[in-house]
Amino acid sequence: MPHDIVVGTDGSTEGRAAAHWAAQEARRRGTGLTVVHVWHRHPRPAPCIPSGCTERDWAEQLLRESVRSVRTAHPALRITDRLVCDAAVTGLLSAAAEADLLVLGSRGLGALGGFLTGSVSQRVVGRSTRPVALVRAGRVASDDHLPATDGVSPEEIPRTPYRQVVLGLRTDRPCDEVIEFAFDAARRRGTGLRVVHAFRPAPVPSPPLVSAAPEGPPPLPRPQAQDVADEERTVAAVLRPWRDKYPTVPVTGTVTGGRAGAVLVRAARDAGLLVVGRRGIDHQVGAPTGPVTHALLHHVGCPVAVVPHD
Repeated sequence: MPHDIVVGTDGSTEGRAAAHWAAQEARRRGTGLTVVHVWHRHPRPAPCIPSGCTERDWAEQLLRESVRSVRTAHPALRITDRLVCDAAVTGLLSAAAEADLLVLGSRGLGALGGFLTGSVSQRVVGRSTRPVALVRAGRVASDDHLPATDGVSPEEIPRTPYRQVVLGLRTDRPCDEVIEFAFDAARRRGTGLRVVHAFRPAPVPSPPLVSAAPEGPPPLPRPQAQDVADEERTVAAVLRPWRDKYPTVPVTGTVTGGRAGAVLVRAARDAGLLVVGRRGIDHQVGAPTGPVTHALLHHVGCPVAVVPHD
């Protein structure tokens, strides 16, 4: 039996975008939506809290406004609200412990010191045992669809085709949970799945050169045709049972030599959703994400779903 989708909201523009994206996802999955606001008592109330209003009163007001906005846009959706008094990361992880998906908002691309950098979203992604989707501020329902032709009314947008789902695939340690999440997302949207695999070509020995130390990481060697062919066969073998399980999902594959983060950022430019995996659960309070996931969360414009696996 499917569980609800949980969305964390805090009254910000990114929180509102996440709540509405989560509502759309709940409708696609046929589940309910739980809207969670986590608040924490402080010795002194934050400056944003109106005079004469307690922290709890302000938290309840933010939650009501978020729920009202989602209910207005999705009147048929079953929505539950939940107010949690706890530290932000702990409260969100607890609220989403049994959820199919936890959805959070994130700030603009490459924001320094923003919602992702060393703060709530990144730490939740690093510690969650459930899939987590990050949604950019300003994301609207039409962004999930291919550009509509002139004259199409807003109510017709959901009938325009969805953008592709992109899956970042590792072939050395392919994970069923990650692959299935991506195939299922594409099936529910009635769109194609683009599987992207980046690999590091074997280095080609060359005579040493005496020169100044280069700035930044050295460039990767150019992949040889045989290397690409070998990787393509491996990708095809990994995907074969999933193509059989999801016969209605059109699948395309891209195999290229390069650094995974940069390759996936390019691949996701026109995507509706990017799906990647994260191995292991780090229960430390300041648990970081890996370098590839870190880069994607900062530089990909579409929603990014991070699926944990063993």
